[in-house]
Amino acid sequence: MQSIIRTAAGGPEVLRLVERPVPEPGPGEVRVRVRVSGVNPTDWRSRRRPLPPGMREQVPHQDGAGVIDAVGHGVDPARLGQRVWIWEAAWERPWGTAQQYSLVTDEQAVGLPEHAPFELGAALGIPALTAHRALTVHDGGPGRISPGTLRDMTVLVAGGAGAVGNAAIQLARWAGARVVSTVSGPAKAALACAAGAHQAVDYRRQDATAEILAFAPEGVDIVVEVAPGANSALDVAVAAPGAVVAYYSGGEDERLSVPVLASLPLNLRWQSVFVYGVPAAAKRQAVADVTAAVDAGALRVGEEAGLPLHRFGLEHTADAHAALERGVIGKVLIDIP
Repeated sequence: MQSIIRTAAGGPEVLRLVERPVPEPGPGEVRVRVRVSGVNPTDWRSRRRPLPPGMREQVPHQDGAGVIDAVGHGVDPARLGQRVWIWEAAWERPWGTAQQYSLVTDEQAVGLPEHAPFELGAALGIPALTAHRALTVHDGGPGRISPGTLRDMTVLVAGGAGAVGNAAIQLARWAGARVVSTVSGPAKAALACAAGAHQAVDYRRQDATAEILAFAPEGVDIVVEVAPGANSALDVAVAAPGAVVAYYSGGEDERLSVPVLASLPLNLRWQSVFVYGVPAAAKRQAVADVTAAVDAGALRVGEEAGLPLHRFGLEHTADAHAALERGVIGKVLIDIP
């Protein structure tokens, strides 16, 4: 089979296309014939770090979609032939999704409805599970996302044109929230609105604080934050009492400075979201909720859904990484031959 591997840390040039034997699933594993592999910022950032201890090579990419074609001992044989989406395939494992066949545990291959295309399945994983966590960590919240669970709540999504921002907007709308998003230009504003944001605020051209408070005079209840260091003052200024700022990203040297006296009377909560370390029960709930959203047609991809697709062949995986590092807007996908 064709696989992309890396044996060292570095830029896109460390990714190589090689031939490897088709692997056999072990106990509790399934083998997925991968159709589409999803690329996330976490993939190129991890590529720049050394391999985990004891690992000589690794196939990149956490997310993907395909068809189960073999099962290991202890896995229901009825899963053979099932269309699935994959999450966290390469987390502390050698088998990512940038190859024709990948091994994952039974629970990491989740049923994908017939009406959902493989490109949607490959775009779920890290972005949707991160968004789910950010939307469910507020005090007194339901801990899950389904129709009505965020009714009467206002959500601010920073960077609504990004993959996590797009998923957060779609999930929040499905759950009944009012959604406002901050963006850095008219084109990104159009994408955030296509995803379902009720309003997009261009922070480079508008007074973001005034626009958000005009939309939500009582303040926002949940902030899904991509740049906490840069946006902390804005987040405090627009937060409702008891709000949470759930941040999932930031620059390599970014620092978060919290204005204590302004945060105290709001009982404002600053919450890190690192999807790989989410508690197991919360992760299972997120997978179930994301699957339900897909089944209901509440999660979509493509420019009409605010998430343009950029597709590359497996042999051009290095180019895909380079495009994502340059900041291409939308979802980068690898079509597997």
